[in-house]
Amino acid sequence: MSHVIIIGAGGVGSVVVHKCAQIPEVFSKITLASRTISKCEAIAASVKERTGVSVAVEQVDADQVAETVALIKRVKPDLLLNVALPYQDLALMDACLETGVDYLDTANYEPPDVAKFEYKWQWAYRERFEKAGLTGLLGSGFDPGVTNVYCAYALKHFFDEIHTLDIIDCNAGDHGQHFATNFNPEINIREITQRGRYWEHGEWVETDPLSWSMSYDFPEGIGPKKCFLMYHEELESLVQNIKGLKRARFWMTFSENYLTHLRVLENVGMTRIDPVQYQGAEIVPIQFLKAVLPEPASLGPLTKGRTCIGCVMKGIKDGREKQIYIYNICSHEEAYREVGSQAISYTTGVPAMIGAKMMLQGLWKRPGVWNMEEFDPDPFMEDLNKHGLPWVVVEQ
Repeated sequence: MSHVIIIGAGGVGSVVVHKCAQIPEVFSKITLASRTISKCEAIAASVKERTGVSVAVEQVDADQVAETVALIKRVKPDLLLNVALPYQDLALMDACLETGVDYLDTANYEPPDVAKFEYKWQWAYRERFEKAGLTGLLGSGFDPGVTNVYCAYALKHFFDEIHTLDIIDCNAGDHGQHFATNFNPEINIREITQRGRYWEHGEWVETDPLSWSMSYDFPEGIGPKKCFLMYHEELESLVQNIKGLKRARFWMTFSENYLTHLRVLENVGMTRIDPVQYQGAEIVPIQFLKAVLPEPASLGPLTKGRTCIGCVMKGIKDGREKQIYIYNICSHEEAYREVGSQAISYTTGVPAMIGAKMMLQGLWKRPGVWNMEEFDPDPFMEDLNKHGLPWVVVEQ
């Protein structure tokens, strides 16, 4: 019986609240807080209608540590689950340290003024969390998150060493819009337009944005799709924590329509993250673009098709080479029927709930700041099957 406070009322936050409400024996009280309390109220109403569970709602500016501290002291949660903006991670970690509350998020901290995707800022909190006796769990989404756990599970059950890793993320869905992003447009576009990076032979190798591609034949009828090499944050921790890795890469699918629109927006300066002057006011182009694009949460009823996210791993077991592929396929329509959100939000929100469940049940509880692969993968993998993200292992 535990009380969780969830910060962030976007598409992922909505999924997290709905999924927590399905397990009242673990999440006996749920508080949802955001800068925009009307979003919290709408999610709480949906949860009440679907599950009968009442969710408390609060207003908070997560950029302001003092505000969050005051809220935590008033509502007294056991765990803070952060699905707000990545810019707010450090402020929320500071609030947890000040109030003695465990912390979980789904994405690494990003400075607002530079597109950097690194764990160094949050890893710097390890000693402080350890001294406070608090657990900080980083990246409990799908990628990062489930992909990390897939690697830990494979190393535990299928390999003595993993030598190569390819994380492959496919959204084979269609929302029918000319251009839209399935999660926060500002974060999504910053991620895609950065330089690519992969790990090989003990060092990072950089590539121009979206300059490397391959075709991958996805299972269960999804078929071949063009995938582009990107940098993704889980690579940073996996190359440190997964024994034997000689090469680690991340790939994601994009349609030609999406890439064409993105190139045009980039060419006319709309993806810039630095401020510009307009009619006496300072605006950041990518933030303006976010304001005029469709709200990701609005795409739920429109999106058809499936996602397929998995890890292809090669290594050795008992002196023999082997390869396995662990993946999940998630239906946009089924996710919407269950929680009112499309599969991109669902595949992030469900692992966030499971990570919180692991912590509250004491299965993943250790003072310090940790990445997902540093805990026992078995109970997490078991819960993925129970709570809507079943996985398949193919030995190739």
